[in-house]
Amino acid sequence: MPLTVPGSLPRIAVLGAGHVGPAIARVALAAGYPVTLAASGDPEKIALITQILVPGAEPRWAVDAVRDADLVVLAIPLHRFPYFDAGLVAGKLVVDTMNYWPPTDGVQEMFEDPRYGSSEIVARRLAGSVVVKTFNHTGYHELEEQRRPTGDPQRRALGVAGDDKGATDLVAELVERVGYDAVRVDSLAAGRLFEPGGPVFGASLRRPDFESAVGAVPLPDPMRTDDGRDDSD
Repeated sequence: MPLTVPGSLPRIAVLGAGHVGPAIARVALAAGYPVTLAASGDPEKIALITQILVPGAEPRWAVDAVRDADLVVLAIPLHRFPYFDAGLVAGKLVVDTMNYWPPTDGVQEMFEDPRYGSSEIVARRLAGSVVVKTFNHTGYHELEEQRRPTGDPQRRALGVAGDDKGATDLVAELVERVGYDAVRVDSLAAGRLFEPGGPVFGASLRRPDFESAVGAVPLPDPMRTDDGRDDSD
């Protein structure tokens, strides 16, 4: 049953038909958003998956899905990101749901720079897009079952990190509509708090506890290296 009344909402293209992409597509559809789903190739290859796992979503070629979307959810395996065509999402608002987790992904050289969080690295490569980080710190299997209506005392919080206020607000509205309290942090860099090893990764927290957790951890100075040297010199 939808948590909100469907209306004129942004069109969402979900890139990635593994576990995470379909889960996000389902909760977005339930909240009234029009959703398309795309993988790396012919949409016919995911037509049956879409029909079974994401009824109501439209399988499309990635270029077509992105072209008509207001918001693009990037839910591909992170080890494929170095080969992702940045031009595909140029000019688009991109929601980065990926995580860099070497025990599962292996070491990915692109994401090894300690000065930046993974979404900052994504944003540097997708320089023609606006990147907002969310949905990465909850399990895809929890995304549907932990949704709650606004005002429910058990409603869980999810963080939203971005440098563009308008884009962050739009993504925060998506988070709220699908059944979570959105906690905005003040920059994409602060999204490092949502990553594996961070204070809210994998944690089911209500808004006050989430806000306390992310507020209690200082972020590293991006201009300083691990040996204390200032890279701005």
